[in-house]
Amino acid sequence: MSGPECCSNPPSLSSNSGSGSVTQLAGLKAYVSGSSQSKLAILLVSDVFGYESPNLRKLADKVANAGFYAVVPDFMHGEPYDPNNVEKPIQDWLKIHNTDKGFEDAKPVFAALKSLGITTVGAAGFCWGAKVVVELAKSAHIQAAVLLHPSFFNLDDAKEVKVPMAILGAEVDNHSPPELLRQFGEILVSTEVKSFVKIYPGVAHGWAVRYKPEDESAVKSAEEAHQDMLDWFLAHIK
Repeated sequence: MSGPECCSNPPSLSSNSGSGSVTQLAGLKAYVSGSSQSKLAILLVSDVFGYESPNLRKLADKVANAGFYAVVPDFMHGEPYDPNNVEKPIQDWLKIHNTDKGFEDAKPVFAALKSLGITTVGAAGFCWGAKVVVELAKSAHIQAAVLLHPSFFNLDDAKEVKVPMAILGAEVDNHSPPELLRQFGEILVSTEVKSFVKIYPGVAHGWAVRYKPEDESAVKSAEEAHQDMLDWFLAHIK
């Protein structure tokens, strides 16, 4: 996942954005939105730019408004990728913040959610976070998954997925080109896992959370993806 496509256009981070709040969950800071009295939760796993992305937090609020307890953990431990930090290029940053570590950090989050009385959890991942969600989808940790402009995954991963999975991809994406996503979906079909693959025209990697609010076309495409994600969870997280 090197190169400018995944790591350019960083969001303007703000710890004060969104209508939810930041709390401690399983030893991690987490942005949460919605009622913890809900029995249903959605875990949103960020891209390399971390959990303070205003667009990601707005999406968490949308998820909460649909009746879920939305949780966005800080799997970057306060150190999201900074493209302006020339002393730590993406390759070096990923040695510390790799997706295997993200997967391990996610496990205690499910125990914490269970202690709140939550019985069913879905997970959505963006770019870096999508690989974490793929790993979660191979286990009993989650009951449904959505990947948005994923990175790091390979076709062998699809053979181990055990839960319904939606894959939302960009027409222009070197990390997860449409043909690769379709092949991933074909494997899910062959293993009889419920799946949905959609390629959004005219958008590039990162479009679902790194859009500019003033760009009406970009917002429209992102909102379409958000609704497709929500529809998937509403159908499979009950």
